Amino acid sequence: MGSLAASFNQSGFSHFINGPSGRVFRIVAGLGFLILGLIFRDHLLGVLSLVWSVFPLSAGAFDICYISAALGGPISGKQIRGAYKPH
Repeated sequence: MGSLAASFNQSGFSHFINGPSGRVFRIVAGLGFLILGLIFRDHLLGVLSLVWSVFPLSAGAFDICYISAALGGPISGKQIRGAYKPH
């Protein structure tokens, strides 16, 4: 695993976002983007909001971390929590 991924997965932000509170936050944020997108679906930013909502919704619902995966680390939140327990 790359050092960027390891550094990220050891950070406080990673511990929050991959924990239960972070999963709820991602789902709520995704729902917010989805609602805004539906309200403003006739505008470009509304359509982009609809498309963007897929990322936080799927990340929260399926316990995955796209940031870790993009940095070369594990995609599974469970795997991240198991390997990088907070001190």
